[in-house]
Amino acid sequence: MANLIWMVLAILTPLAWLVPHLSGQSESMPPLAVATLSGLAIVGAAFMLSWATELAEEYVPASFALIVLALISVLPEYAVDMHFAWMAGKDPVYREYAVANMTGANRILIGVGWSMLVFVQYFQGRGKVLEVLPTQRLELGFLLAATMYSLILPIKGTISLIDTVVLFVLFGLYVWRSLKVEQHEHPLLGPAKWIADRTASPARIAIIAVFLVYACAAIWFSAEPFAEGLIEVGKHWDVDEFVLIQLVAPLASESPEFIVAILFVLRHRGSMALGALVSSKVNQWTLLVGAIPLFYCASRGDFSPMELEARPKEELLLTSAQSLFAVAVLADLKFTLLEATALFVLFVIPWLPWLQQPGMHYAFSGLYFILALFIGLGSEMRRRQFARLLKLRG
Repeated sequence: MANLIWMVLAILTPLAWLVPHLSGQSESMPPLAVATLSGLAIVGAAFMLSWATELAEEYVPASFALIVLALISVLPEYAVDMHFAWMAGKDPVYREYAVANMTGANRILIGVGWSMLVFVQYFQGRGKVLEVLPTQRLELGFLLAATMYSLILPIKGTISLIDTVVLFVLFGLYVWRSLKVEQHEHPLLGPAKWIADRTASPARIAIIAVFLVYACAAIWFSAEPFAEGLIEVGKHWDVDEFVLIQLVAPLASESPEFIVAILFVLRHRGSMALGALVSSKVNQWTLLVGAIPLFYCASRGDFSPMELEARPKEELLLTSAQSLFAVAVLADLKFTLLEATALFVLFVIPWLPWLQQPGMHYAFSGLYFILALFIGLGSEMRRRQFARLLKLRG
């Protein structure tokens, strides 16, 4: 019954936005209502996408699933950020917003997503250590490579099509190497399992198609109003738009993935849940970052790099530093409660209002770098584990 309720809510939620939006009534709505309803539409669409991609894995080759379904599942996050990147090509103000959404998505995935898996396991009474699958060395290696490259971006102060090529190539290499690693089956959970248990193959395929089309349409009609609504809410309520976009937008689009990961932990599959979120981080840290200059240049109609102002450079460095620390933490294939707490606390503190001053996040970046060096290079064993990641093998 609970699974049916989840599905009904996910299907009906986008209608609360699509009906007034397509009928033209949304134009008279206040910004808060626009941001709320369009944001909830994206959340509902994201849940449908997650169920559809889970079900679709049964019908497509592993190589296709790895690339296409991975992209579909993160479509809500990309839709919002690509709107900002496109608008940045027309209005320089949006450059900050594009970087805000991208850095927020990446930091939330680690600071909240990874950490909560250990917290859930601990409160279940199943210990303080979450084991990392040995095959995840591949993801961690590519995450390390992408992180090392990302350190260049705030130094040079631009994101360009050259960065797009490098990051897309990294993702392509990741996919190619992943296909050579033994793939573990992901058992169906929640509504996806409920659908699979009650439908024959033809009906299941039809449900997958309906979910994909409906969810993509909901995201298409919601991404721009949601993004613009957040900006207007910030201006109207005197809240920093940068922080709103960096925190609220990613939480909306990432929530289904987090819930699925928690369900895996509750079913004693914490390692599989962590593996999925590490893979998502690789996806976001390569494709999401690399797509920004692609849309920016397409909007401008030239090949100019996107200039980064002071705040985006600071946020990019902080995101890179957090990523480096996270890789160092998982390099030994053990994720402890203490390490998860450190990741969560270090994620939360920079969001405090009195720490939103220019230059403050450079201090937190330095702290991340120090901790990463201490953990990654603190012993001979740690140095060997860290070096093994650079071989980019599972």
